[in-house]
Parts: sequence; structure tokens; C-alpha cells
Amino acid sequence: MRTFKLQVQTSADGYMAGPNGEMDWVKLPWTDDINAYVGALWEPVDCMVLGRRLAEGFIPHWASQPDDESKETVDQMNNTPKVVISNTIAESTWENAVVAGGDLTQTVNKLKSQPGGDMIVCGGGTLVRDLIAKGLLDELHLFVNPVAIGAGMPVFADLGIQQRLRLVATRSFDCGIVALHYEPERS
Repeated sequence: MRTFKLQVQTSADGYMAGPNGEMDWVKLPWTDDINAYVGALWEPVDCMVLGRRLAEGFIPHWASQPDDESKETVDQMNNTPKVVISNTIAESTWENAVVAGGDLTQTVNKLKSQPGGDMIVCGGGTLVRDLIAKGLLDELHLFVNPVAIGAGMPVFADLGIQQRLRLVATRSFDCGIVALHYEPERS
């Protein structure tokens, strides 16, 4: 079965976006050490999973070939197949992306049972919260930025039940970000 990972930027107080979706608090530029770490995290990935709202900005952004990103990163973002989780659209208008809808647990389990490398979700606040709440992620990689924003979209919200996590590793980077790698404790 494929490993399904979460990679998300968070503020020190646990938000993945500001109250209006702002990401201007993310510590940039990244340093070489965090770039290497994220590169290794992505090496076995051959499928990105996105929520529809995130996909609407994310896919066109990378397709525009942004100048402030390395060619390697742009190519990876554009060339990695994407699955957009949505019950509001039926098909993708984006290159290299398909839409999957219906019951989230069934959809994710079907994706995980297919042959291939790791899958990664990088955001989409509602999708991330639902994946965590339903226990569908195998690894959580939280990149904690050295800033508190006070309000916004929490990573862990509306869980319904307590979620126990096992700390696998921590790593601090020269830019001030700290990576926390967790795995859910399965009963």
C-alpha cells in the first residue's frame, strides 16, 4: 500500500493560513538545508492530492513557470500527476490532473491501494482537516515557521476525537523553520 503524506507550513501557533487564506507569514527564502530535506521527502512521491479550492490557484501558479522558483521545482510541480478531491466538479480542466469525488475514505483508500510511489497532500485547509480527522494520513510533516499569527485556519480543527501522534523526527533549519515528522498511532 502507498504511503500518504501531509506536508504543510504552519505558524508556531498552529495555523496553516491566515483568516483570509494569507500565507505571507511563511519564512522565505528557504535555505539549502530545508530545500534538501523537502527534496528527500518528495523523492518517492509520484502523486499529489489537492482540494479543489487549492487546485484552482496552485495548478495555474506552477503552470505559469514562476521566476522565483527553481526549474527543478517548477518541473516537479507540473509533471507530478495530481488528484483533485472534489464533490463540486466532475472533471479536470488542468493538465496532468484528474478529479476524484465521493466518500473521502473510500476515495483515499482506493488511491492508496493502486500501484505507485508515495502520495502527498500539501494543503487545502478543509481537505487536510478531513484527512486528519478520518485518520487517512500515514505521515504528517509539519514545517513550523517562527511566527505566531493569532488567528486563521488551524491544522487540527474539528477532529471529533483525540488523535494520538508518535513523533518520528525533528529537524531545525538555518532559516528558522522546524520540521516535525509525526505518524498517527493506530489502534
